[in-house]
Amino acid sequence: MAKIKLTKNELKKQKDSLKMYKRYLPTLMLKKQQLQGEIRTTELRIKDLRAEKEELDEAFKNWVGVFGEKGIFTPGILRISRIKTTQGNIAGVAIPIFQGAEFITAPYDLARTPLWLDVAVEKMKQVILLDLEAQIVEEQRRRLDHELRVTTQRVNLFEKIKIPETRGNIKKIQVYLGDQQTSAVVRGKIAKSGLERAAN
Repeated sequence: MAKIKLTKNELKKQKDSLKMYKRYLPTLMLKKQQLQGEIRTTELRIKDLRAEKEELDEAFKNWVGVFGEKGIFTPGILRISRIKTTQGNIAGVAIPIFQGAEFITAPYDLARTPLWLDVAVEKMKQVILLDLEAQIVEEQRRRLDHELRVTTQRVNLFEKIKIPETRGNIKKIQVYLGDQQTSAVVRGKIAKSGLERAAN
């Protein structure tokens, strides 16, 4: 704890600090609650995305044999050309928001490839989109978690350290100034009675 001056100016400074801490603390607590709510929302979204992906994976089990056909479903048939995101803001935290993706499908001969290839390409796009969105939502949660830790630290700093410390400083200064004032009054009375005795 820093040493404080026992003066009226320091008393005013400490009172102003206390007022500021009390003014900002509710805002920080509100931000903390908002972040906790948003983190719960992202966790639910991640859970939903995983469930959707599991459903698609189950549906894909019917396709596994077809993917094994030689030369039909080549690794380069589907590529991501661009992931589309925008920036959002939650409680002062910049977060990415998933908006989709653009794909490049390698050209293939419709007459020589089986009919299932078009459907397989579309199913693969769905799986990739779910994975990409899950990655973006995970990044949102990571950023929100970081901000929640910082905000919680600030709330604790204000609540458990700064406000009690400042109140203690104010009390200490007030006691000291009160003692000084009492002492001055006593000295004044002693001096006055000394002057009166000297005059008699």
